[in-house]
Amino acid sequence: MANGTATTANAAPLIKPKVSGEDWIMRAVLMGIALYLLISIVLPLYAILSKSFKNADGVFVGLANYVNFFSTPALFWSIQNSLTVTLICCVIVVTLAFIYAYALTRTCMPLKGLFKGVALLPILMPSLLPAISLVYLFGNQGIIKEWLFGYEIYGPIGIVMGECFYVFPHVLTIMLIAMANSDARLYEASDALGASKIKTFFTVTLPSVRYGVVSAFFVCFTLVITDFGVPKVVGGKYNVLATDIYKQVVGRQDFEMGAVVSMVLLLPALFAFAADRLVQRKQVALLSARAVPYQPKKNAGVDYGMLAFCGVIGFILVSILAMAAYASFATFWPYNLSLSLKHYAFEMMDGGGWDAYYNSIEMAAWTAVIGTAMVFTGAYLVEKSKGFHTGRAAMQLLCMVPMAVPGLVLGLAYVFFFNAPDNPLGFLYHTMPILVICTVTHFYTVSHLTAVTALKQLDAEFESVSQSLKVPFYKTFFRITVPVCMPAILDISMYLFVNAMTTVSAVVFLYSPDTALASVAILNMDDAGDVAPAAAMGMMIVGTAAAVRLVHAGLTRGILGRTQAWRKR
Repeated sequence: MANGTATTANAAPLIKPKVSGEDWIMRAVLMGIALYLLISIVLPLYAILSKSFKNADGVFVGLANYVNFFSTPALFWSIQNSLTVTLICCVIVVTLAFIYAYALTRTCMPLKGLFKGVALLPILMPSLLPAISLVYLFGNQGIIKEWLFGYEIYGPIGIVMGECFYVFPHVLTIMLIAMANSDARLYEASDALGASKIKTFFTVTLPSVRYGVVSAFFVCFTLVITDFGVPKVVGGKYNVLATDIYKQVVGRQDFEMGAVVSMVLLLPALFAFAADRLVQRKQVALLSARAVPYQPKKNAGVDYGMLAFCGVIGFILVSILAMAAYASFATFWPYNLSLSLKHYAFEMMDGGGWDAYYNSIEMAAWTAVIGTAMVFTGAYLVEKSKGFHTGRAAMQLLCMVPMAVPGLVLGLAYVFFFNAPDNPLGFLYHTMPILVICTVTHFYTVSHLTAVTALKQLDAEFESVSQSLKVPFYKTFFRITVPVCMPAILDISMYLFVNAMTTVSAVVFLYSPDTALASVAILNMDDAGDVAPAAAMGMMIVGTAAAVRLVHAGLTRGILGRTQAWRKR
């Protein structure tokens, strides 16, 4: 009996738990979202990879296209140009964002809220718009072109200036998160030991945010090297990889070489992504249960010195936006500077007219609604479902892939995949749905990580208690999980909407005359020489994104008041 009991006890762990009907439903939904990511990211990437190994007739030629690329000086030099401007931008932006974030978090500088809002203004702008503004400031007819001391804006100088403006808020956000929490005991110990302010900075402050600095560097690197808007407007003859893809596909109709350049551009983006993930894995908790929150002390010299620094940066950011706004109203630059609305008559311009603007709003709305529902549901199933470890791990990997793929590469991959004659999904090509699919996929990773972060804060006991009470998982999801995570859900929807309004690289190859977007209209107007109307369309995007943010804040205040009442005592 004893032996039989022991044998039974030893064998019990080998018995797999029974999979319930709800588990099968959750797995089916998870696999459905995984299938979407497979079709929207993996298969298109395979299509563009295979295209790079074929000639114009579709015959496999091995590495011949790559040999041709690296043996063409003009194309090969684009790699060095891209790396040069990218590294310069990373050094400048990370340094400025670090000081700016330090001022907002570690000093008693006045007007912190104002300067934080000003620093986030570039997020509302497509990258084409600051480049256009730089043309009006430093171009051949710019109002302060002499400030460049004989150098011209069209080239590496213009690219660096435009990219620094474009990526500054993204880098600053990471820096603010890295500096948000700090243990005051470390600073007290430093003071007690008689360490100078400089030594305290290098031994306490800098080590505590080193992972944030490294992560910000790689994010900046990826954003700059893959950006298309700024070098397209002010790059001039200074070719970079992103503009080379556009020139090969649109200018020369050489899709095979465009695929090769895309794969070359994908490599540094993948490297930066992998390095960033490796750094984040090594990060450890900086705050323990006994930590004391750091409260900055007033120091008139430091506080007003930081106020002056933030004032200069804020003035530059506002000036670039104000210049674009002024150019959109100037009647005929630079000869007639009286204000008029003639540049807002988009139906008279080449680029898509007002229909392009309305298409952008429609696409952004669908992206926000569908993307938010899909992202949060997928994150919930990955984080909260039981069992199916292999499937959940595979899903998590699929969710990370879009972040490493530049928008231009993704858009061109869609051309090769969805436009293939034997693809049954070919009917989606040149339609609004494919623009929504591409945009949701392009910004999927950040949205997924936001949702996962919110879900990790929920105790697993919610699901366990619901299961023990025989409450269906979907009731727990809609009655508990969604209300508690409503702040993150609203943030995801706003993130997707704003990025859908401003994106250009991912959709520049996918639109048709009936589905032209406002961001693409800016590109087409600039190409046609209608620079002022391009600025006007850019300001329409900025105004729309800002208005939606304000409406979003007003509407969500009431929603959060109802769903987050439990947080208040």
